[in-house]
Amino acid sequence: MPVDGNTTLFTLLGNFGFPIAVSVYLLVKFEKKLDYLATVVQDLKEVVEHEENN
Repeated sequence: MPVDGNTTLFTLLGNFGFPIAVSVYLLVKFEKKLDYLATVVQDLKEVVEHEENN
């Protein structure tokens, strides 16, 4: 049975599509959490600087 271009494409998508989709999903979720963490660290820095000045 000969393998044509479409079969190869579908095989590649089947083998790599799911892991890529999961990776993108996780990166997007972690990006939001990292943005929040950066904001909290900045707020903490401001509080510490304010306390040092008093």
